[in-house]
Amino acid sequence: MHAFIPEPKRIPFFLKFGIWFSEKITGKTMLPARILAWYPKAAIGSGIMEALVAHEDGAMNKRILKLIRMTASYAAACPFCIDMNSHEHRQHGITDEEAASLRGDYESVNTFSEREKLAIAYSRLISQTPLKFHPDLVEKVKTAFTEREFVILASTAAQVNYWARLIQALGIPPAGFGE
Repeated sequence: MHAFIPEPKRIPFFLKFGIWFSEKITGKTMLPARILAWYPKAAIGSGIMEALVAHEDGAMNKRILKLIRMTASYAAACPFCIDMNSHEHRQHGITDEEAASLRGDYESVNTFSEREKLAIAYSRLISQTPLKFHPDLVEKVKTAFTEREFVILASTAAQVNYWARLIQALGIPPAGFGE
């Protein structure tokens, strides 16, 4: 399986470091970064956004952020995103049962906290088209999360959605993180 277009034969020098760095971190060929080299402004903007992703911030720990990323990946039906964001879920304290439930009925999994269930529900909403935010759910999320956490939740899910749309629009296949 190949992307819709090949990566450029010559990648601008100033992008090579960013690509090298992302591939060193992931241990995979990062075809999205390579294909974005066709339009360096998109590559730089995307790289900056990715460099500023939330990794852990107070109660927004690695587990809840991973749940948000996985949920948004499944909701956007992006094979590359699912592959990348579900990889090593156990290292973030997410069981196989919990991971599988993000594709469907997560409500019945009793190991999720109420905050996690709200984050999952909100991540699903952010990933749907058209966007429809029920006031009751918004109020529950606002009650369970600080304003800062609310922004982290929304921006993390939105970032996955950005990548999902871009990666799918370019026809980029999974990188093999789960192998």
